[in-house]
Amino acid sequence: MTAPDLHLAVALDGAGWHPAAWRDPAARPSELFTAGYWAELVTEAERGLLDFVTFEDSLGLQSSSFDGPDGRIDQIRGRVDAVLLAARLAPLTSRIGLVPTTSTTHTEPFHVAIGIATLDFVSNGRAGWRPQISGRRSDAAHFGRREFPEFSLTLESRNDPVVVRHVADLFGEASDAVEVVRRLWDSWEDDAEIRDAPTGRFIDRDKLHYIDFAGEWFSVKGPSITPRPPQGQPLITALAHDTVPYEFAARGADVVYVTPHSRDQAVAILGQVRDAEAAVGREGDPLRVFADLVVFLDDDAAVAADRKARLDELDGAELVSDALVFTGTSPQLADLLLDWREAGYDGYRLRPGVLPHDVTAIARGLVPELQRRAAFRREYEATTLRGRLGLSRPANRYVEVA
Repeated sequence: MTAPDLHLAVALDGAGWHPAAWRDPAARPSELFTAGYWAELVTEAERGLLDFVTFEDSLGLQSSSFDGPDGRIDQIRGRVDAVLLAARLAPLTSRIGLVPTTSTTHTEPFHVAIGIATLDFVSNGRAGWRPQISGRRSDAAHFGRREFPEFSLTLESRNDPVVVRHVADLFGEASDAVEVVRRLWDSWEDDAEIRDAPTGRFIDRDKLHYIDFAGEWFSVKGPSITPRPPQGQPLITALAHDTVPYEFAARGADVVYVTPHSRDQAVAILGQVRDAEAAVGREGDPLRVFADLVVFLDDDAAVAADRKARLDELDGAELVSDALVFTGTSPQLADLLLDWREAGYDGYRLRPGVLPHDVTAIARGLVPELQRRAAFRREYEATTLRGRLGLSRPANRYVEVA
């Protein structure tokens, strides 16, 4: 019996995941805020038959500082809105999934629900969502409704009871936001729209439902203003690094991105994810687990390493990432991906070091290498993003079952 094909996604952000990527000769920094630039990246990923692309977003300018602006002018600052970008790209693509990021901390879940539902309609069932928390004081200052404590990545700060409570609150709020969004997606039954011109009945009001959510962070009555999305429930993904975020993903996500730096760590993290599922009593499909890697790919491993080293020199520091930083060739990366797949991973979200170079290398180098090893699809089959990941279309929670 052959192993199932692994899944591949790419995480798109600016000129690439290296802070100095915009200074690489292959980068195109003058085009970062144009639709054509992003369309080229996503169509290249679709040409490579990738499962989906993710779009980064945040509520503050990018910063090398953990909490607030850093004053640097030698790195990219500024982004376009991820949800609006994905909606713009949907008509230009036909099969690849589109997964924008939004914050759960200062964003109303009602707005997120209708935005992602609309994306699912305009993409014909290819939408996803990556909720993330926003813990920075500088982000909170944009809204002026909440005061956040100061904290850093030091061990002392992480163990400070005030910080521990703050992080727990952020993820508690995020869990409620995901629950509200999921309920709003179900607030229209699939056949709520009648559209019967002779009788003048456009909807069956009995098939629209109040969600009546009342929690610590949100009170939302519903129903949504947007009908139930084509996928029923668009794909929800989450990046997680520790127990609290693993449990957040286990409660409400379909896919979790994790960041092992070795095979042993990959095995250990997978066990922690499964423990989190048990701890929260997850039911239904288990989490699909993807490993994140930052990649610099070339036909010659020395060329890839030199390319990264030049960028490190321009930035004034060696690239440090939460994820493993890989430099090498497509066959070498394929060896690593297939090794970790044997440990139980469903797929990978690759973060291209430099755009468009590394997304092209993934689509035209890594994918053919995996195909030669019978480990990756040769054509798209399922038409929806959920279907491509082997996830069923969920039943509507508000439909009464006879």
